[in-house]
Amino acid sequence: MANLVAIVGRPNVGKSTLFNRLTKTRHAIVSSEAGTTRDRQYGKCEWSGKEFSVVDTGGWVVNSDDIFEEEIRKQVITATQEADLVLFLVDVNTGVTDLDQDVAAIIRRANMPVILVANKTDNNEQQYDAVDFYSLGLGDPFCISAMTGSGTGDLLDLVISKLPEKTEELLEDGIPRFAVVGRPNVGKSSIINAFIGEDRHIVTDIAGTTRDSIFTRYDKFGFDFYLVDTAGIRRKNKVTEDLEFYSVMRSIRAIENSDVCILMIDATRGIESQDMNIFQLVQKNNKSLVVVVNKWDLVEDKSVKAIKFFEDAIRQRMSPFTDFQIVFASALTKQRIFKVLEYAKEAYISRKLRIGTSKLNEVMLPIIEAFPPASIKGKYIKIKYCSQLPNTQIPSFLFFANLPQYIKDNYKRFLENKIRENWNLTGSPINIFIRQK
Repeated sequence: MANLVAIVGRPNVGKSTLFNRLTKTRHAIVSSEAGTTRDRQYGKCEWSGKEFSVVDTGGWVVNSDDIFEEEIRKQVITATQEADLVLFLVDVNTGVTDLDQDVAAIIRRANMPVILVANKTDNNEQQYDAVDFYSLGLGDPFCISAMTGSGTGDLLDLVISKLPEKTEELLEDGIPRFAVVGRPNVGKSSIINAFIGEDRHIVTDIAGTTRDSIFTRYDKFGFDFYLVDTAGIRRKNKVTEDLEFYSVMRSIRAIENSDVCILMIDATRGIESQDMNIFQLVQKNNKSLVVVVNKWDLVEDKSVKAIKFFEDAIRQRMSPFTDFQIVFASALTKQRIFKVLEYAKEAYISRKLRIGTSKLNEVMLPIIEAFPPASIKGKYIKIKYCSQLPNTQIPSFLFFANLPQYIKDNYKRFLENKIRENWNLTGSPINIFIRQK
């Protein structure tokens, strides 16, 4: 189970710069869509053989004069409650500010692992200015320059040494893990209670600290899976329920520990930015997906036309990944909740699908011959062979071409669509790789 590290601090101390610096240390970094700021806020970092998740709190602040400082305080509280380690960033050039003092007070009360990071220390002389930060009562300030990368290697060594050891979950292999995710008040608790019921058949409840995910074994009505629940679903929190950062922090753990994510959307409110944030977390972590439009009992227009309109709107927002099931359900009346489990089970089976090399070539090569990649600079691109990679988290396919560098993303999407047309991969993401033959 991955550890979670949160970067906190007031605006303009370099949180996003440090975040980018840390996540770039990983070669197979989560891909980011250009131009969407929310993609910068969550990533993976690997150092000395250990992997952990990083959250940059900076991007979640609502920049308004009235609630600016209050918003920062809320997010620091959330970060201290949900993360395993906090990196508290301060600016060596401006010294200690009132807001730094406020943030430090919250962290001291939380009594959790913290590293005080004095950023923008671009030369040795500035290290002497960092002594001011001893007044925050959080130990030695660690001097770095996120912009140049100076000191970040040593900082990562310290981060690794302070991260708590994660205990291995004693879970049976081959049993799918389903996570119910979504923004606050969408009905996650209700659907979990509807699944489990009062007479719940629990084989094991494996709980770690309050920050860890809880795995509840569900074994009845022909279904057998672990329901990945975070402690936050079960305990009320002081942080305001509508805080976007709060719902994403909670979702990270559940998503990382699951195979299939059941993403809940409120039928009475439609698709909102928070829903898209959580969907992007699901995508970045290569998890299978089922979308549940909850509270369908409260919608007046339940016509086929209304359902089609809602489905099209969801797929349009979530494109190019559109091959997933959408269920219109009600956790309150238990309408269609077992359909949700059926689709989640199918998505898990799709995720594990293995296609024989001869069958894959038999189907795909004639399609490629009929619709080859566009030639570039008078050079014809030929794909001669394909196979599915073994032992991958999601179905991954390798195509061998004479000029792989000239094959564009739209042709990769074409190949993906043709694979989906011929094999049932509904709900599961897939990877397409092109290599030199």
